[in-house]
Amino acid sequence: MRAVMVHGAGDLRVAELEPPSLAPDGVLVDIAYGGICGSDLHYHQHGANGAFVVREPLVLGHEVVGTVAAVGSQVADAPPVGTRVAIHPATPTPLPGGADGTGLHLAAGGTYLGSASTSPHTQGGLVERLQVTAAQLRPLPAGLPLRRAALAEPLAVALHGVDRARPLLEGSDVLVSGAGPIGCLVVAALLHRGARRVTVCDLHARPLEVATAVGAHVALRVGTDPVPQERFDIVIEAAGAVPSLRTALDAARRGGAVVQLGMLPKGELPIPMSDVITKELSLHGSQRFDVELDEAIAILAATPALDAVVTDVFPVSEAADAFSRAADSRASTKTLISFGV
Repeated sequence: MRAVMVHGAGDLRVAELEPPSLAPDGVLVDIAYGGICGSDLHYHQHGANGAFVVREPLVLGHEVVGTVAAVGSQVADAPPVGTRVAIHPATPTPLPGGADGTGLHLAAGGTYLGSASTSPHTQGGLVERLQVTAAQLRPLPAGLPLRRAALAEPLAVALHGVDRARPLLEGSDVLVSGAGPIGCLVVAALLHRGARRVTVCDLHARPLEVATAVGAHVALRVGTDPVPQERFDIVIEAAGAVPSLRTALDAARRGGAVVQLGMLPKGELPIPMSDVITKELSLHGSQRFDVELDEAIAILAATPALDAVVTDVFPVSEAADAFSRAADSRASTKTLISFGV
């Protein structure tokens, strides 16, 4: 079977691997689509994602959907063969349908598909056939296209990040700094959580068009349109860039909240922390997600406008082109890799 692998910085390959043999306690899923995440781009471009360094060949990808192909003999609670599913990429995995946080996403020793955080690395989901546990599977509603369903994992990340500032959410005036795929899905999450007004800022025009299509009320082009200072109840930093965090700290009102959702570089950073003190800001970090995948799937099923977030789809044979496209934030929002759909 074909798999998208990184062997080091700049070394991306479509490799031929042996398909997994069905384990008695496993479920095989034929992957239909896999999204390219910012972490995948970091592994490809730099050979590392933050502190996690590629030290052996790594199959990338954790934003995957597909169809159940086979169920192990010891599995009693898996969806039947032929069921369309999204996959929770974390192990241990919270139980399906949970609404209360479990904290498993912060527990030491957990794994995540397509991550160099473990040794040996946890191989990812950009493969034609993937073996997972039954607990990782989330059946998809009949009316939800697989292409849109591929946004379930990043939308769960957005929901988790937005909820870090939940006491201020209802009726809030919010700025999202960065209109990439996570930023655009943050817009959807904010509207679902009851934000009154959502403003998005970005360096480029095309991402702002997508953010507007999914519901942003105001779009600001950084460098052309001024970003109001000390105005917003909540600011979500979704670009993973130090200048974007500086913008967030300036834009938050006194007593407001800033959520750092984008992945910043490892090491010391020149951040004006005095603003956090003098303005009594609440500064929240956000790591992946916990129980939000089920809610993300429900939102996607009810919100066809989120189709706009998927701007590009490439067959697996053109994975290198897909990664080049995904890295061009001026032109692409979410790029998917297709496995024979």
